[in-house]
Amino acid sequence: MANERLESKRWWIAIAAVIMQMSLGTVYAWSVFKKPLMTAHAWGETETQVTFMICIGMIGIAAAFGGALVDKKGPRFVATLGGILFGIGTLLAGLADQTGSIVLLYLSFGFVGGLGNGFGYVTPIATLIRWFPDKRGLVTGLAVMGFGFGAFFMGKIAPALLNSTGVASTFYIFGIVFLVLVTGSAQFFKNPPKDWLPAGFTPPATTASAAQSLRFDEAIKTPQWWMLWLMLCLNISAGLGLLSQLSPMAQDIVGKTQGITDAKVLALAGGTILAIASIFNGLGRLFWAWLSDAIGRKSVFIAMFITQAILYIVLPRIGSQFLFTVIACYLLACYGGGFATMPAFAADSFGPAYIGRVYGIMLTAWSVAGVVGPLVFAQLKGIALYVAAGLLIVGFLIALVYKRPQLKQAV
Repeated sequence: MANERLESKRWWIAIAAVIMQMSLGTVYAWSVFKKPLMTAHAWGETETQVTFMICIGMIGIAAAFGGALVDKKGPRFVATLGGILFGIGTLLAGLADQTGSIVLLYLSFGFVGGLGNGFGYVTPIATLIRWFPDKRGLVTGLAVMGFGFGAFFMGKIAPALLNSTGVASTFYIFGIVFLVLVTGSAQFFKNPPKDWLPAGFTPPATTASAAQSLRFDEAIKTPQWWMLWLMLCLNISAGLGLLSQLSPMAQDIVGKTQGITDAKVLALAGGTILAIASIFNGLGRLFWAWLSDAIGRKSVFIAMFITQAILYIVLPRIGSQFLFTVIACYLLACYGGGFATMPAFAADSFGPAYIGRVYGIMLTAWSVAGVVGPLVFAQLKGIALYVAAGLLIVGFLIALVYKRPQLKQAV
């Protein structure tokens, strides 16, 4: 009877995780805000893009610290702290627009918002890995699918709000929504009892058990930890670079193919393509993570890296709005798939016992990629897509030679 209650409880935690991640994932729709801010304040392209770079950098740093904090303080505390900071950061971003202060925008949406986002992001992943040893890939994919879908809702809702109420009011509205949804979802989080396993489940020999788990100080000494870190960084760099410029790129395609020059119409069209692609960012997280349970995490990364590299090379030659959208959808599906598959990859490789810190600090790859990807796409517009393809080929080669590290012997 007690085990049945725990079985039910873990699915409620999974639902709360999806709601939280959907709220946090709205950060990926930053490009919707970029042009209105540039127009209103005469800020430059790179100057405005720095906000997003700071935010993503802080997410990775906060996830690293938050992962260790989850192991010590528990998931509810860390997730609640994340929701409060993310909501306050978004509210202060509205004040930054009203006062015309880009420094406040950096501090609010970039620093404070990114800090809260990172705390919130890592908590459900570390928690669900412990609750779902039998569905490790699927459930982490389900959680981070919500993160991918967040940009869809922002991409659909934000342009209309921006046109009707302005930038500041849009930030204020979403700030309140985030405070309610993220902190509310956090109250469901709790770790399972020690050594708990679902009824009838025996961990397969191909994955590390809790007894075999490596501590972070042990895992980081293995080349495999660094290989996974680099694979994650390369996949994120390419995807974040594309995401940071997707709305403007889409607007350019629409303008060229349909002869539209009205800025508001183009903004809505760009937001629509971003929203559609963001659906696949979410679906890709679920699909690739589910597939990794069947064919293995390594095989999934090999497939994602090589197909993305080919499409980034092809993308500059695309002159069709439809084909551009299809390719963008697939690329974001692979981008999301990397996020969804890596937590299970890390848990399989190093065990679930210390996964909060082991995977949390691995997310510093996200911080590095948050600078590398958007900066490459902002500064090297003519060759950015080819640079992204090169990064993905390196990732393909690393995935090809990866082998699981030597684990502890279970007692």
